[in-house]
Amino acid sequence: METAIRTLQLGHSPDPDDAFMHWALAENLIETGDLAFEHKLEDIESLNLRARSGEYEITALSIHAYAHLSDRYALLDHGASMGEGYGPRIVAREAFSVEDLARGKGRRLAVPGEWTSAFLATQLRIGEFAWEVVPFDEIGDAVARGEFDAGVLIHEGQLTYGDQGLVLLEDLGVWWAEETGGLPLPLGGNAIRRDLGDLIPRVSRLLRESIQYGLDHREDAVAYSLQFGRDLNLAQADEFIGMYVNERTLAYGEDGHEAVRLFLNRAWEAGFLPEAPSVDFVR
Repeated sequence: METAIRTLQLGHSPDPDDAFMHWALAENLIETGDLAFEHKLEDIESLNLRARSGEYEITALSIHAYAHLSDRYALLDHGASMGEGYGPRIVAREAFSVEDLARGKGRRLAVPGEWTSAFLATQLRIGEFAWEVVPFDEIGDAVARGEFDAGVLIHEGQLTYGDQGLVLLEDLGVWWAEETGGLPLPLGGNAIRRDLGDLIPRVSRLLRESIQYGLDHREDAVAYSLQFGRDLNLAQADEFIGMYVNERTLAYGEDGHEAVRLFLNRAWEAGFLPEAPSVDFVR
């Protein structure tokens, strides 16, 4: 008798770092037994919003979004995107102080999504400000055209904004490290629906194996991921992947756990989250 295959939906961004992490699963390079994974590629804010209904069993989530969804999802202890002294970047056409983006100063900021960690980090840095959500891969061009006074860049835009004639106002990862004595800035993680119950450890092991496989076969994994790197050459894709897929991605570590809890607690204390966050990690 043939073993029944159970298919789980796996949501992640169509970006080089996520592609790198899930390459082995997407290309059937590791043994998954009676489990199969259906890859759902969407931008991170779409995944954040879709997770409100728990549509995907496993999904990439912004750490900010997780704070609203911790009753339904748990954070896996791997798959983290952490800014190690770097992170989302606030850019503009000309230099000025980020404090001039505060509400009442007459400037508007383009952001990649209200539930992104980049948005929450910007709130912690600036306070209240005038903003509008713009698809993450259109923010740089929108700022360059003068439609916004500044923009918050995530993903590969962090490396290519200079090509658009934009200047850096603030690297939020640098700011966070200075604020916290060197902690990494929590940006995204892999989350799993709690109702998977006893299946969670097995799924977790397979996802971690996929990350490790990519790290062990880096050259091939980067080459695969390049197809998801909008306007990146191979060297830039390799640099970007190195920023967000590394040993930290295999495990948050104690300082990573501390960083997530501090990031969300500070947001709650500042009034940017409706309740004190509950944070737990599963393996």
